[in-house]
Amino acid sequence: MPEAYIYESVRTPRGRGEKGGALYEVKPIDLLAAALLALRERTGIAPEELDDVIIGCATPIDGQGYNIAKAALLHAGWGAAVGGMQVNRYSASGLEAINLAAMKVRSGWESLVLAGGLESMSRIPPGSDGGPLMFDPELVSRAYSIPQGISADLIATLDGFSREELDAWALNSHRRARQAWDNGYFDRSAVPIHDRNGLLILDRDEHIHPNITLDALAQLPPAFEAIGRQGFNAMALRRYPMLERIRHLHTAGNSS
Repeated sequence: MPEAYIYESVRTPRGRGEKGGALYEVKPIDLLAAALLALRERTGIAPEELDDVIIGCATPIDGQGYNIAKAALLHAGWGAAVGGMQVNRYSASGLEAINLAAMKVRSGWESLVLAGGLESMSRIPPGSDGGPLMFDPELVSRAYSIPQGISADLIATLDGFSREELDAWALNSHRRARQAWDNGYFDRSAVPIHDRNGLLILDRDEHIHPNITLDALAQLPPAFEAIGRQGFNAMALRRYPMLERIRHLHTAGNSS
């Protein structure tokens, strides 16, 4: 069986996933097209050399729906020589796209595949596409389908994590990310985003807070306590009756 290799990787800087984020005014297709153009410039690859393009997206609607992989190829000027496929495995969509590309290569079916992920959370919030696992009360109750934030608090409760431990982990994560940027580790892979006039919008991950402190993190309120009171706490406790309550330990500072 042949091996699969990653020859090049690019990404756009990460903006905050809210309306005030730096990338809110940028269409999802423009983000993906920018990465495609940078990849083509760096590798010199011709579109007809590709066997397929696979892009993962957890909320494939509106500006990032209707097979955004194919749409972005056309938008980036790659022409119609190569097809595109959009896949959805929730938060692992981009990773699954890469896995599928590796499977295609290792099977011998294809030899060169472009794969990755796209998610514009500031323009299209997670869950905007609805679906029975979120909005069908019968299925939600039967499958114990609870939001990820409640799941995170549930796991922290089951495993005995403290709020202080989670905040310390978050603080270290921010510091390491800042150090990585300062050391130039992302300079080669990050593709700056410009507006139509060529003015820079974002060239560095926006969600990093290098000057945050443990004291500041400790002041943040629980992020998922309110939705837990909407019935999700009770649902989780039915599934895990050994718990007396769910401790809501995750905040906007240690969970995103």
